[in-house]
Amino acid sequence: MVYQIYPRSFADSDGDGVGDLAGITARLGYVAGLGAAAVWLTPFQRSPQADHGYDVSDYCDVDPLFGDLAAFDALVTRAHQLGLKVIVDVVPNHCSVEHPLFQQALRAEPGSAARARFHFADGHGDAPPNNWPSVFGGPAWTRVDDGQWYLHLYAPQQPDWNWRNPATGDFFAGVLRFWFDRGVDGLRIDVAHGLFKAAGLPDLADPAAVPPMRLRGNPLACDQDEVHDVYRRWRTIAGSYDPPRALIGEVNLDPERSARYVRPDELHQSFAFALVTAPWNAARWAGTGARLLASAGGAPVTWVVENHDVVRTPTRYGTPARARAALLAILTLPGAAYLYQGQELGLPEAPVPPGDRQDPAWARSGISRDGCRVPMPWTRDPAGTYGFSPADAGAPWLPVPPGWGDYAGPPAAFLADAMHHRGRLLAAGTLSADDPVEWSAGPDGTLLAVRAQQCVLVMAMGDRDVRVPAGTILAASGPVSQTRTIPPDTAVWLSLQ
Repeated sequence: MVYQIYPRSFADSDGDGVGDLAGITARLGYVAGLGAAAVWLTPFQRSPQADHGYDVSDYCDVDPLFGDLAAFDALVTRAHQLGLKVIVDVVPNHCSVEHPLFQQALRAEPGSAARARFHFADGHGDAPPNNWPSVFGGPAWTRVDDGQWYLHLYAPQQPDWNWRNPATGDFFAGVLRFWFDRGVDGLRIDVAHGLFKAAGLPDLADPAAVPPMRLRGNPLACDQDEVHDVYRRWRTIAGSYDPPRALIGEVNLDPERSARYVRPDELHQSFAFALVTAPWNAARWAGTGARLLASAGGAPVTWVVENHDVVRTPTRYGTPARARAALLAILTLPGAAYLYQGQELGLPEAPVPPGDRQDPAWARSGISRDGCRVPMPWTRDPAGTYGFSPADAGAPWLPVPPGWGDYAGPPAAFLADAMHHRGRLLAAGTLSADDPVEWSAGPDGTLLAVRAQQCVLVMAMGDRDVRVPAGTILAASGPVSQTRTIPPDTAVWLSLQ
């Protein structure tokens, strides 16, 4: 299990209202106690924070908001002492307008080598070079003083690198080695299906058909064949270390296209987003799970239902019980389960008043991700915003709702059971990471996932009680009656041995 940490919102050690690396280090014992094998940190590198770290101005330094390289080294050391691997974000599709190379490009002449590091182009009169929309809304181009335009598939503060320029590949090879040399165990690659754009940057046939917040909707701006050469090079770099480092891609494509990124000489894992978008429906879950496993090509499936970009599951599914059931489900399946901070506490989407929202997508598209990024509650006492900050700290970077501390406390009890039995069965060889799974969905809304004929996941996704088959119950997200029935919106994991 990999535990995702959003540094801004995990733990604030210095009282400035923003989480930091020292705060994470102090709480790593909690993460290890959940049974996690690794922590994934979203960006903490130097950045003007226009997109909260996904606009990087120095890929090989820590932003002072979060600490410094010494604080990062201390985090890695503590994590390794606790048996936790460390995965950090790298953002290769775009950088910050404050990156020195982009600043150099702005000062350079059109057609110069400096501008060739990015996508600068002449427009059509007062119109941009093509009709591509930004993922965050509005056009994907911004005009500079000399009349040329630069491409940014996200915010204007995030210019896209030109990966057709060999200098870009050489630059990022150095970035990888920098973090691997500091002891990082793996990299999560942001927008891994991006990087290359269609040669010549042609117009889209229908730009209005591209939905906001979905790069995959623009086939000319992502999933180009040349991107696979990048990850073959990166796999060679990762494999040159002892032990080899891991590469995990954010590949938001259909499972069959995503599978092309996890061939033996490319990435080790790619995020499977299909369950994130699947509704609470047994047939849809069964079909989605079967499709993910069938298309994996031997790579471990990454099971995830929450992250820092989507509405939290108690709100998205409609009830806390469904969120608990979904969490248990992903812990029982073969592959890698990814949990987002606070998911183990059942945190719902927090209401953030419009005037307090900071997501750059909010102003351009009307979509805000702030509600899933509100700081973690660590105590029921409101002092220090429920333990997120020291008691005498200022206001946190996002407002914390009254009563947020009610969610603080021990994580979901079934989590410990599931992690214990998962580890025990894998260590004994009873289960493996590539087990086959037989999926089925009954007319009453019951989901069954039989793993290697050894264990069964039962989810009551309909509106009636469900009878649990014979076997030893390993973990349950809700009550199990003496007659072995579970109420709607409950999951049970049981052994057939």
